[in-house]
Amino acid sequence: MALSLYVDTARWRAHQKSVLDQFPGLVPVCKGNGYGFGHERLADEAIRFGSDILAVGTTYEAARIKDWFSGDLLVLTPFRRGEEPVPLPDRVIRSVSSVDGVHALVGARVVIECMSSMKRHGVKEEELGQLHAAIEDVRLEGFALHLPLDRTDGSDAVEEVIAWMDRLRAARLPLHTMFVSHLRAEELARLQQQFPQTRFRARIGTRLWLGDHEATEYRGAVLDVTRVVKGDRFGYRQQKAASDGWLVVVAGGTSHGVGLEAPKALHGVMPRAKGVARAGLATVNRNLSPFVWAGKQRWFAEPPHMQVSILFVPSDAQEPRVGDELVAHLRHTTTQFDRLVDR
Repeated sequence: MALSLYVDTARWRAHQKSVLDQFPGLVPVCKGNGYGFGHERLADEAIRFGSDILAVGTTYEAARIKDWFSGDLLVLTPFRRGEEPVPLPDRVIRSVSSVDGVHALVGARVVIECMSSMKRHGVKEEELGQLHAAIEDVRLEGFALHLPLDRTDGSDAVEEVIAWMDRLRAARLPLHTMFVSHLRAEELARLQQQFPQTRFRARIGTRLWLGDHEATEYRGAVLDVTRVVKGDRFGYRQQKAASDGWLVVVAGGTSHGVGLEAPKALHGVMPRAKGVARAGLATVNRNLSPFVWAGKQRWFAEPPHMQVSILFVPSDAQEPRVGDELVAHLRHTTTQFDRLVDR
């Protein structure tokens, strides 16, 4: 019995098509754990909808995916001089975020990242003059801008891209292709209209693969159910049951990503209050699990184990049975499933 990812394949692919229609020339992104689907599955999907390129996170991912995808592979992590060499085919394109990096990649296919308001990495405006000589020794595939998701200062994403286009043009650098991230479809259309000689290619992962939340569902199978009464001791730490109910062993533990959560940026009073409440409950060993039974998210009876979790279901709820499956609200990018089921 397993932690399963169920995919409504027709619905999932219909969503993919809607995104592809909105973003002509889209570059699908397949990085990390493949957005919860795995690298091989997303490579197959990119082949199915006819993409000529697939973006990956690292050179190590490129080395794995090259056997599943025969088109170009764009590595998003910027090249650094002295990095461990990974054997890769010529169809791999390296991102570069420094003039020194361009100089070090003689003969390579490169995309040059510009420093955006993200302030993560990229070539700065004052360095553009140094790129003329550097790009003579590489095969320049284009420039790139990785933009922030939120703009709390009220700034405009399109204006930021235009400003960089003007800088590149003023530095007499080629503007045949610009790779962009985190633009809306209407923003991309505005840019394409203003710069008809430049091909804008949106790099998209989350919106493409995870944009329709109803197309996928995680479920953990019930492996065992044990009746307990108030005061019974259980588990590794021999805690006492707080009330009558059942201990439910369900597939899905820390090796799957259950109980692991990426930090979230909280905005507003209510989300912060909920965060404080959760932290307070955790100090007395009360942690809400991602598993749902009888319409409610159930509490962990104790911290999740490596491959299973033990939940407490109170006696006023229906008793789970071995073989039942509990829906699990899990984050795709931090979850590893046992099996994927197409429906």
